[in-house]
Amino acid sequence: MSESSPRVIATDLDGTIVRSDGTISARTVAALARVERAGAMLVMVTGRPPRWMTEIAAAVDHRGVAICANGAVLYDLHTETVLHASEITPDVLAEVVGRLRGISPELRFAVEYPTGFVFESSYDLGGWDAAAFGGRAVDDDGLVSRGGTKLLAFHPAADPDALSEKAVEAVGDLVTVTHSSRRGLLEMSALGVTKASALEALCTERGVAAGDVTAFGDMPNDLPMLGWAGTSYAVANAHPLVLAAVSHKTSRNDDDGVAEVLERLFP
Repeated sequence: MSESSPRVIATDLDGTIVRSDGTISARTVAALARVERAGAMLVMVTGRPPRWMTEIAAAVDHRGVAICANGAVLYDLHTETVLHASEITPDVLAEVVGRLRGISPELRFAVEYPTGFVFESSYDLGGWDAAAFGGRAVDDDGLVSRGGTKLLAFHPAADPDALSEKAVEAVGDLVTVTHSSRRGLLEMSALGVTKASALEALCTERGVAAGDVTAFGDMPNDLPMLGWAGTSYAVANAHPLVLAAVSHKTSRNDDDGVAEVLERLFP
């Protein structure tokens, strides 16, 4: 590893290295391989739950470690196992759901666990969830009967930025609220748990300072991580808030923007 190369590369997945068609290009896979070969640590930092990581692990040849569920789950890509999880407690889940139903009765909820998930029967399941194992419909009591790594709240018509602002006002004292979608889908983790908090804990354990970390992202759930890392990049297709927050920009996810940078950092 050259003196100018970072010790840690932290990258978001969807919209950042995952292309619009849901794939990771051969060029990007090759660029990610350079990171570990050079002796640096590769960290995938994503809102995805662990159950959505199987194809990613295979695509990157089981390299690196993943921070899933916006910081709530540490996941080993080499062995595809959960190493650590931070959960929202059942009483907090119940209070948050109650408050959010009060501000928007149209919201529908789901709860992620380290493995599996539960959802209200009226929750709008996406393609990934509908096809995934481990999910089951529950009633109100079942939704909050046990702690979860992430609470999801979906509104069929709301603007995600505006919905997120309302949710922060209503429950920001109980959970960390963010979003990473172009639709009205809120993602909530335990209070203080973010991509940045998990990445900082991992780096501290490995003796790596923020100044030795280069991070890539595209959506508001990436903002804490991009703000913490010594060097931050947004892909050109990023959310306006992300484009305004970073120190550097690169090409779109569909044009291998992250690979462009990694090829320079790890020649």
